[in-house]
Amino acid sequence: MFKKAAVFTDIHFGLKGNSKIHNQDCENFIDWYIDQAKQNNCETGIFCGDWHHNRNSLNLTTMDSTIRCMEKLGQAFEKFYFFDGNHDLYYKDKRDVNSTAFAKHIPGITFIDSIYQEEDVALVPWLVGDEWKKISKINAKYLFGHFELPSFYMNAMVQMPDHGELKAEHFKNQEYVFSGHFHKRQKQGKIHYIGNAFPHNYADAWDDSRGMMVLDRENNTEPQYIDWPDCPKYRTVKLSQLIDEQSTLIKPNMYLRVNLDLPISYEEASFVKETFINNYGCREISLIPQKQLEEINTELDIQQFESVDQIVAGEIAAIDSDNFNKKMLLDIYNELWYR
Repeated sequence: MFKKAAVFTDIHFGLKGNSKIHNQDCENFIDWYIDQAKQNNCETGIFCGDWHHNRNSLNLTTMDSTIRCMEKLGQAFEKFYFFDGNHDLYYKDKRDVNSTAFAKHIPGITFIDSIYQEEDVALVPWLVGDEWKKISKINAKYLFGHFELPSFYMNAMVQMPDHGELKAEHFKNQEYVFSGHFHKRQKQGKIHYIGNAFPHNYADAWDDSRGMMVLDRENNTEPQYIDWPDCPKYRTVKLSQLIDEQSTLIKPNMYLRVNLDLPISYEEASFVKETFINNYGCREISLIPQKQLEEINTELDIQQFESVDQIVAGEIAAIDSDNFNKKMLLDIYNELWYR
């Protein structure tokens, strides 16, 4: 199927309400990925699911970026293999309605819409129904998929519970399993979660180990991971730390959540945000009051800040799994916090 492949996953075009900034990040990543693939002599590309973010609809500006990038990928490789993740599917239990099937009409793109094997390589889109039972019957050294396996971390904070039918032990006939779906790069035994293309939100804070993987099948070497150096970065810091370490801490295109461990007025807060956005090229600065502090300032417009409640609610909403009841998690948080 390939001698040397460049692999990435979970780019999520259309994230953040079809943000132009995010879609441009996606395009910049694709350009970097293609350049790295050429530098590493990769004749084949593989994408492991979740090209789009919104399961229900596609924005035209997002579609414009999507088509442009797919055409680039089709032209850059001898073959580019592409299969769906759960975010690309309209239904949870079948793949017949999806947002990416048009890719089969783009020259150079091989769209995989069912379990596929060639030589010692298998490609597996998001599993539906009882398809998980077929995994143990696949005899392939290398298996690429979009799996939701227990005990792995969905992000830095949330570990997947032991729920669902598919387990790591079902991959008994493989030496390497490479998966999308969970955004944190990680490895347990033969199973590798590649990690998303680049950080997407504060669940990825302080973890810039995102980018792509190179697999040299011809020389039978271990996978090589390459981080995208220009990826958007997310950081959570204390105000005191930000003041002391601003020259080394702040980078362009950074998203910052600043925990207010020092008293600060509304005017000072506005100055901090304006200064770091203008002078350092930060994309966003959220100032977060600590609940244990006294009222920060009587002049403070609390709407200018993001509350802890908003942060928790946002992180729960960002959990990408049907095995978590998000409403129940919010109810548990509210009960523990306010009782």
